[in-house]
Amino acid sequence: MKKIFLVIIFFFLTSEASASIKDNIIQHLKSTNSLAFNFEQEINGKKENGNCVLKYPKKIYCKYNSKNNKILVSNGKSLVINSDRHSQYYRYPLHKTWLNLILDKQYLIEEMKNFNNQSNFSDDYFFKFNNDITSIIIYFDKMTLNLKGWTTKDIYQNHVETKISNVKTNLYFNDKIFNIQNYIN
Repeated sequence: MKKIFLVIIFFFLTSEASASIKDNIIQHLKSTNSLAFNFEQEINGKKENGNCVLKYPKKIYCKYNSKNNKILVSNGKSLVINSDRHSQYYRYPLHKTWLNLILDKQYLIEEMKNFNNQSNFSDDYFFKFNNDITSIIIYFDKMTLNLKGWTTKDIYQNHVETKISNVKTNLYFNDKIFNIQNYIN
């Protein structure tokens, strides 16, 4: 009987701690309006890196460290990928991409509220969401509760893992940086 009582107490304490962690991550995300960060991205074994600025809702500008001057930018409605490698750019409706979900703070918050068992690695907490477009695993740093990365599939069903570092929150960015017309050849 004593063992059962101890197991029940442990279960409740663990459940409360998990709920508290989830609530803390949600509160931190609610208070985050923008991020600047470095990233490393791996798509089917090919690695790229660079830096990004993200402004909620749904705006992002990323400059890749590449000889082709690759950029990715979203104005909240469209996503443009451009580089010197091709004389053309790629433009996608943002709502048809998985990035639409990563850039949607309200979506992330609602999914986390409904998520019962966030998991953790040694340095991260993570949540896994499934929807019509893709499944997403999103990572948060255990110490800062900042977004730390995500894993998903791109529009071509390639496995994409993005790790972010040197995160700075709530910086001011001029919205002109997200004007996709600036990046169309």
